[in-house]
Amino acid sequence: MSHFVSIQTQVKDIEALQSACAELGFGFEKDADARGIGTQQHGDYVVKLKGPCDIAVQRQPDGTFGLSTDWWDGHVEREVGAKYGRLLQLYAVHKTAREARRRGLSIQRRALANGTIKLVLTGASL
Repeated sequence: MSHFVSIQTQVKDIEALQSACAELGFGFEKDADARGIGTQQHGDYVVKLKGPCDIAVQRQPDGTFGLSTDWWDGHVEREVGAKYGRLLQLYAVHKTAREARRRGLSIQRRALANGTIKLVLTGASL
C-alpha cells in the first residue's frame, strides 16, 4: 500500500510557491485533497501535478509550510525532482525575485546548462 511521506522543507511564502507551480505548469488549489496511489491527504493547499499523485501543502505550527506526497513508483519525482528539487529551486527563485522587487532592486535570471539558475540583483540599495 502506498502512503504520503513528508520531507523537511522551508517554505515560508505561499505566493512564491504558487508562482513556482505556475511556471512548472501545475495547478494550485486552496483547501483541497491531494491524490496518492489508493489514498489521499487533505492540504491547506495542494499542488495539482499532471500524473496520478499531488503534493499536500500543510501549515506547520511555526508558520512555515510542509510538503507531503506519495512518492510511490517515481511519479512525483519525475515531475518535481528528487526531494522536490526542481520545485524548491523555482520557489527560491520566485521568493528572491519578490524580495528584490520589494526592496527596489532589479533582477536578471539566467538558466545555466547544468540546470542551475543564476540570479543577478542590481540597484542602488546594494
